[in-house]
Amino acid sequence: MKKTIKFAGDNPDDMKYSIGIQTFKDIRTDNFAYVDKTAHIYRLASEGKCYFLSRPRRFGKSLLLSTLKSYFQGNREMFEGLAISKLEKEWKKYPVLHLDLSAEQYNTKEALIARLNTHLERWEKQYCVGNYVSLSPAARFERVLRESAQQSPEGKVVILIDEYDKPLLEAIGKPELQEEYRQILKAFYSNIKSCDEYIRFAMLTGVTKFSHLSIFSGLNNLRDISMLPQYAALCGFTQQELETTFSESIDEFAASMNVDREEMLELLRKHYDGYHFSRDLSIGVYNPFSIINAFASNFLDAYWFATGTPNFLVEVIKHSDYALDRLSTEPKTAEDLDAIDTMFSDPIPLFFQSGYLTIKDYDARLEAYQLDFPNKEVEQGFARFMALYYNGGNRHGSFNIFRFVKAVEDGKVEEFMTLLQAFYADGDYQLVGRLEVYFQNSLMVLFRLMGFYVQAERHTSKGRMDVTLQTKDYVYILELKVDKTADEALQQIEDKQYAAPFKADTRKLFKIGVCFSSEERGIKDWKVTT
Repeated sequence: MKKTIKFAGDNPDDMKYSIGIQTFKDIRTDNFAYVDKTAHIYRLASEGKCYFLSRPRRFGKSLLLSTLKSYFQGNREMFEGLAISKLEKEWKKYPVLHLDLSAEQYNTKEALIARLNTHLERWEKQYCVGNYVSLSPAARFERVLRESAQQSPEGKVVILIDEYDKPLLEAIGKPELQEEYRQILKAFYSNIKSCDEYIRFAMLTGVTKFSHLSIFSGLNNLRDISMLPQYAALCGFTQQELETTFSESIDEFAASMNVDREEMLELLRKHYDGYHFSRDLSIGVYNPFSIINAFASNFLDAYWFATGTPNFLVEVIKHSDYALDRLSTEPKTAEDLDAIDTMFSDPIPLFFQSGYLTIKDYDARLEAYQLDFPNKEVEQGFARFMALYYNGGNRHGSFNIFRFVKAVEDGKVEEFMTLLQAFYADGDYQLVGRLEVYFQNSLMVLFRLMGFYVQAERHTSKGRMDVTLQTKDYVYILELKVDKTADEALQQIEDKQYAAPFKADTRKLFKIGVCFSSEERGIKDWKVTT
């Protein structure tokens, strides 16, 4: 007897959320909520052959490849009721070589080779091809690819590679190991070009694109769809998808928060929307991981950010001499955003590809993109991470963020400066770069974490100030000096007339000269005037 399959949406009262589940078959058969992306899949399969897609972690790449796998295995019953069921008529079945590099730590080249060989051995058994254990992974992959293709009436095979770049990302800061990984993977992936006649469809996904490292130098047949408008919503949830698939969930969440539906939608937009993956800013998507977790718990939290900041991002921040206020002020071309090979001098492409920045505006005349944090979750999560990082990871030191916030709100300058001094004293810093940038970055993320309006390097007609902090009742102008005196810092505030823009402001203004010590790597002295 044929098994009856129950699909998500058959009973809205039994809405289940696929937290941690990335297999299309499990989601469909076990009644988990599924946002229908199959029209995109049909378009991919119909219009092209070999693709590359870059998206942030936990954005649905694995589910996309799992869905493609079911489609190319001809599992028609899995797609009943979805858009593709009305589009696809043939449902041909192909051998699928699905390689997932995400579930492994790559500390040595032997670990990478072992991971590749594990998949190769499984494919050899699955498709009854020879055992080529004596060959290199690249040569073995070619044999498996050619012979498994013969299992298909068309003599074609499907290749799906998930997180192609994970070994490379884990080797950031280790150039010799990264070069070994590059050589192994370049040879392995090159089969997608050399064995083109045996391939029906291929897709590689990852977080980043290592274009200048020549991973793709031999793969000019890959179509990069990462920033194409027609595929901007391939991963993530659009506004329409959110309100259609999760309509009851939105109402339940609103009731639990004691707000109406429109207020709930606005809260969701503020926290999780705002990602744009093309110059067409009308196509925006929500972070799917955070949305599903928020509905499952009826609580707004930093779910995506809480899963952990990737080690590669920590390494780049650690070695980068980059002023963070430039993250949302420097326009970038498509070529700038396309590759991350200059990450230590310019980390913006890495921040963009990793999902910490997104496109906020596009200047068609200059062909330039303006970037910023996509939403509240990412902005606050990034500030929390950076504040902890600059504090040396010290969660239990003498610095207290709540006392600090209260002191700033109440105009207690001496108290919040004493706490700020403790913030640096608690740290154990191993940062590279100019100390002025280090100190300014740390202050900026700390004030941004507090939720205040903060400007770094605010320009005036006479020059520029380092930090301006504004609250409801107070304005603070901080001038930072390294290995100089607090008096010199205060004198610059006067000479450059930094307070002039606030002359008619009714709030109380404090001018603070701060002296940082490069030897002590912290605040040595400060002075305050009004």
